[in-house]
Amino acid sequence: MSALTFDKSELGNLEYSLQREMLATDRIGGYMSTTIVCCNTRRYHGLMVAPIDDSGRTYVLLSSLDETVIQHDQTFNLALHRFPGVYEPRGHKYITDFEYTPTPTITYRVGGVILRKEMLWIHKRTQLMIRYTLVDAHSETRLRLRPFLAFRDKHALTHANMEADGHSYPAVNGVKCRLYGSFPWLYLQTSKPGTEFVPAPDWYYNFEYLQDLARGYEGHEDLMTTGYFETELKKGESIIFSASLDEMGSTKTIEEVFAASIARRTHKIDFLSCLEHSARQFVIRRPGGRTEVIAGYPWHGVSGRQSFVALPGITLLQEHKEDCIDVLDTEVRNMRDGMFAATASAAVAADAPLWFFWTLQRLGGTIGDEAVWNRYGGAMKEVLEAYRRGIAGRVALHGNGLVWASSDEIPLTWMNSMIGGRPVTPRNGYQVEVNALWYNAVRYTLELARSQGDKAFVKAWEALPERIENAFRELFALPEGYLADYVDETGPDKSIRPNMILACSLPYKPVDDRMRIDVIRTVRQHLLTPKGLRTLSPRNPLYRGSQEGTPEERDFASKNGSVWPWLLSFYVRACFDIDGDSFLPQAEEILANFEEDIQSYGIGSIGELYDADPPYAARGAISQAWSVGAVLEIYHMVLTRRPAPEKTKGSATRKTAAKAGKTTEKAAKTPGKPAKDTAAKAATAGKSAAKTAEKSGKKAAEPAAGKARKATAPSGGTKKKTMK
Repeated sequence: MSALTFDKSELGNLEYSLQREMLATDRIGGYMSTTIVCCNTRRYHGLMVAPIDDSGRTYVLLSSLDETVIQHDQTFNLALHRFPGVYEPRGHKYITDFEYTPTPTITYRVGGVILRKEMLWIHKRTQLMIRYTLVDAHSETRLRLRPFLAFRDKHALTHANMEADGHSYPAVNGVKCRLYGSFPWLYLQTSKPGTEFVPAPDWYYNFEYLQDLARGYEGHEDLMTTGYFETELKKGESIIFSASLDEMGSTKTIEEVFAASIARRTHKIDFLSCLEHSARQFVIRRPGGRTEVIAGYPWHGVSGRQSFVALPGITLLQEHKEDCIDVLDTEVRNMRDGMFAATASAAVAADAPLWFFWTLQRLGGTIGDEAVWNRYGGAMKEVLEAYRRGIAGRVALHGNGLVWASSDEIPLTWMNSMIGGRPVTPRNGYQVEVNALWYNAVRYTLELARSQGDKAFVKAWEALPERIENAFRELFALPEGYLADYVDETGPDKSIRPNMILACSLPYKPVDDRMRIDVIRTVRQHLLTPKGLRTLSPRNPLYRGSQEGTPEERDFASKNGSVWPWLLSFYVRACFDIDGDSFLPQAEEILANFEEDIQSYGIGSIGELYDADPPYAARGAISQAWSVGAVLEIYHMVLTRRPAPEKTKGSATRKTAAKAGKTTEKAAKTPGKPAKDTAAKAATAGKSAAKTAEKSGKKAAEPAAGKARKATAPSGGTKKKTMK
């Protein structure tokens, strides 16, 4: 796997550096995020973005920190900000190096001065520390640090106002600030005794956030500075700047906390170590014993569905079963009337509680089925009973055994984008993935109940799986050779979407091998790309290949074309289930397609989604839990099937791939052959999945070859103040 490296010669190229964003979290809900040259391009960027109470809301407290080197009465501002039409100051021209491990580090060179800046978020407390080291200098050198404060919700923007308190108040070797009385104090301190703080409160106007503007949102705000720190530095000397919601008792404490924290940092030097580190950032510990999963940084909160889907990849595969259990326990404690709360409730997400069972199946592989039943058996039975009774007038179990989910107010599946108060992809009825998950949940619960002697539950539910399976095949199987996306009163929706892949990849599948082969072939032909699965076939007239444009255009594209990595792990698993080890070369190539991503968008992580057309540009949140979990899942599927090194020498791999290609071609030409003879041979093409996906991508611009059934479609000039 490739190492995490950056082109030093390109760091001064803003087209290169502003597209690369870094993230560090404190594991309790706060984070630091900005570009690798510390120029904020989103309202969500900031050096300290953190919760201040139990509301779940997060606030940008410290937006940025400007560094200025002073020599011979000349000032050299190392910062970089965007104002309308101009970058000022242009400190990126002094950057000579950027390193991400063990902590984000930038090296500046100004003439004979070399200054190193190490940014460190402290785990399990809301504290940012930045250590500046004067690596080299030949004359008297002073360092000035000017903090810029926002004190606002991360989704909002702030503007100059008379209510903000620009005063600074004394603290140990620093000051404390609080722009508004409803916020806690922010302590700004340094590790060097005698560092001077010069009060100079002022508003700076019209900071411009290019990513917000590009996404169709307002992108200008004003920031407050209450003054600046200044001190002399000698060659080889360091000073640590600390911003915290708790006061550090002494300069020595600041140094000790920094030293202890950086010593514990893992080295993120390759693909796997980066993703494992990224995975740990999603699991957060809240007050009151709550453990939750942040769906994505920097703007997403907690999503029940995404938590369940992501958990195995971001916890169990790293042997962090305690994190997985704590998240599940938090969800179970919040259950009411047999149903999870908030975004994990079927009242707003018809499939979310059913993913709970899938997560438990994965957990069972770690702690054993008996432990799963003892801890969660009661919750499992309560959830199934809730579906049987019906939920919020939106979700009902019908006599045929299938789950019907319908609402005119909110979309109930993961395809939940809204435009003008209406769903982008209305899917009321029997949804293919909801009922695949329902079948899996019922079968799994029955399996555990039988093994643990719960005869009453078995007797009450044992007849249901056969009814579900029969109804599923009758309603969803299409003569065209794939599964309907949903079925409503008018019949099946024949739009080719990726949701059907779940019916082929869950532990319990309501379809036979023949149908699984056909679904995989259809997905590969229409939806597979190097970055994930498209949400709609390019042949559909509703298809959109780009995520650019207004919020409405992006919302429409997100579920009508855009590529989602989280689905890819289910495709890979389905192919392995059918094709066995002969799919290994394709899986390895799919995995390799993400190596570049960890250093070109969200550093060390995988983003939320991608454009559906080449070159498949990364879009959305820079670090998404179920995307990271999916790639880690694929990595471990590959790892467990990879042969011993001595067996991969020579042409063994090539022969396996060639054999897979021949058997697939043969299966395609003999559709009437029994599934048991072709199941192990027909899931993948001899050509690599990535190359096939590339061909599929190029077809995106081609005219539709045949119409699929249509889903219902929903009919800065303020004053500027440059930096001082």
